[in-house]
Amino acid sequence: MKKLLVTAAFIAAAPMAFAQANNVGSCGWGSKVFQGQKGVAPQVLAATTNGTSGNQTFGITFGTSGCTQDGVVSSTWKTAMFIDGNRVQLARDTAAGQGESLAALMVVMGVSEADRGHFVTTLKDNFSTVFTGETVAANLRGVLAADARLAGYAQAI
Repeated sequence: MKKLLVTAAFIAAAPMAFAQANNVGSCGWGSKVFQGQKGVAPQVLAATTNGTSGNQTFGITFGTSGCTQDGVVSSTWKTAMFIDGNRVQLARDTAAGQGESLAALMVVMGVSEADRGHFVTTLKDNFSTVFTGETVAANLRGVLAADARLAGYAQAI
């Protein structure tokens, strides 16, 4: 029972952690104080600075401290989880060039209607690259990044 509670807490917190990771140091006083620094310590310190003072929330609300009100919270965890959970069916659909899991992947990734045909063709043509080994998501990201028309979708993985 204890393991179940810990697992449930982790799953509930994961989306917040991923969303926060995309915003660490993007605005607020922490981004200014630790600007240009890389690594865990500066990220943690920037997030702590923003979190303890509340300045990032204020900045986003009022458009101050380098924050904007039109920012987009993005996360790749949904796509990675979808790929991991549907890998076998996704491989079948990709090989066939159609199917529910392939259509669902395009929805999860936000592939536009105009790009869907090219997306399917690219995946089908690169089937052996994408579905080699256990790193399907990383392989898919590489294939998409190498295609000029689909490169923007690589960020969704």
